[in-house]
Amino acid sequence: MTGPDTSLMGGAVAATVLLGMNYAVGELSGVNRRFRRIVQGSPSLLIHDGQLVMDHLKREHLTVDEVMRALREHGIGCVAEVAIGVLEVDGSLSFLKIDELPEGVRARHRSRFLKRN
Repeated sequence: MTGPDTSLMGGAVAATVLLGMNYAVGELSGVNRRFRRIVQGSPSLLIHDGQLVMDHLKREHLTVDEVMRALREHGIGCVAEVAIGVLEVDGSLSFLKIDELPEGVRARHRSRFLKRN
């Protein structure tokens, strides 16, 4: 049997298969954290305490110019103003400025004490 009826049935079968696969992936990712990380990915830290994390930039195939452009789009002048910069799983860049951090969360200067004998 050929004609318009078979192509419609083939499309319906393909749609049913895709819906079934989508449901299975959704259910499995809801139960298994490791599988969800593989399928969805995880955020990547690009800026920490005003410093670019170059290894993460390389891993995510981002250039310094692209990060600087995103900073300007967020109204941030330089990397030193940023406490945390994250590449989200949806591809967007999020930044938290140092002066926006609550006082209890800000990093404090820590001194190392040597034990003398």
